Amino acid sequence: MNNPPKLLIIDDEEMALMNLEHILMKNGYDIETADTGPRGLSLLKSNHFDVILTDLRMEKIDGMRILEECRRHHPRSEVIMITGYATVDSAIEAMKQGAYHYIAKPYRIEAVRKVVAEALEKIRLRDENLQLKHDLEVLREAGQVKIITKDPTMVRILETARQIAATDCNVLITGESGTGKELLARFLHEHSKRSQGPLLAVNCGVFNEELLTNELFGHEKGAYTGADTGKPGIMELAKGGTLFLDEITEMSTNMQAKLLRVIQERQLMRVGGTATIKVDLRLIAATNRNVQEAVQANHFRKDLYYRLNVVSFELPPLAARKGDIPLLAQFFLEKHAKLMAKEMPSLSREVIDILKDYDYPGNVRELENIIERGVALTTENVIEPQHLPDDIRDLKILTFRRKDGAMPTLEEQEILYIKQVLAETAGNKTAASEILGIDRVSLWRKIKRYGLE
Repeated sequence: MNNPPKLLIIDDEEMALMNLEHILMKNGYDIETADTGPRGLSLLKSNHFDVILTDLRMEKIDGMRILEECRRHHPRSEVIMITGYATVDSAIEAMKQGAYHYIAKPYRIEAVRKVVAEALEKIRLRDENLQLKHDLEVLREAGQVKIITKDPTMVRILETARQIAATDCNVLITGESGTGKELLARFLHEHSKRSQGPLLAVNCGVFNEELLTNELFGHEKGAYTGADTGKPGIMELAKGGTLFLDEITEMSTNMQAKLLRVIQERQLMRVGGTATIKVDLRLIAATNRNVQEAVQANHFRKDLYYRLNVVSFELPPLAARKGDIPLLAQFFLEKHAKLMAKEMPSLSREVIDILKDYDYPGNVRELENIIERGVALTTENVIEPQHLPDDIRDLKILTFRRKDGAMPTLEEQEILYIKQVLAETAGNKTAASEILGIDRVSLWRKIKRYGLE
């Protein structure tokens, strides 16, 4: 709601009407009032209001009739009943019929403001969820449902990936664990001319050299003890399709030489074999390590790096694309609610704020785990802070990463820590300096230097 929220107050007691208008006007709301039920109903039919506060007992048209008409014409609005203590039971019945809450006379000013603010928050969250669902549908129609993003950097990556997918060039994908490297490999495959062929994946970090050689190249009958039959390797099985080699930098240098030979000659030889076999595949490699540093340290062959790095993509960490968090959370809510055969829950405002503030060392994969846990634990159809892991809920773990995803400097970490200690001590500089292990004058100088006053 970019414009001020619109409120309608209906009460046939003039003083009560004026009091409510005065109380709520200080919150900056756009308010209209009606001193009779018919007048309120007329305004309701000709205007849209976010929240309607209506007296329950009025002549001619009462609050229940207002509620009924609101549900019919403005189902996205929230109705708050105003009632005396003698009619509280009727107000509770109104809530069963769809009213958001009730306010009992005589009411406390802060209680009124709190109920109205909570009703508006409910509307805001509902509208946000509807927008997120719409955004997901747009991505589905665009064929991007497997990579959920509106982040400009990620969108540019996908645009480039779509452009080069039709070529057969090798691709190198880098990025931290959990950023979606395999998803991008699948995206490239599905948009390539090889999309009707297989997409096979091998994690190079889980095999030793001997097993990886056998996995990739296959073996002939009798190649080693127990090889009673021949077996094609994954490079053969990927014929006409794509081979995704994850954690490519974990290969031994000897294995790297074998792979380089296959890339150059487009043919291989099975373990224990003498005949060459043609290789017809597109190669996509990925790693969470800095490949150039691995090359400089002689842990990765420079010639293989150049062969793989025809086109490269570096996926940003989730901390650098915070705007995607609500969209991704919505996607994972739908996914895991369906898998668990549960009604899809929503996220409370507190949970959304926590998720936006967290730095996700495990990236998108960690966010999915958090949402899956929340869906499993909630019983009220709303994921609250108590459904989150303790360290995330309390935000006690400081991850060493700036909001743009880069590693912070020592000065930036010092600023963060001083700010946290000052917050914990409610600005008490004597207490803060004791926690920091410095004298009060030194703390004052740092506060002045970093502009933390």
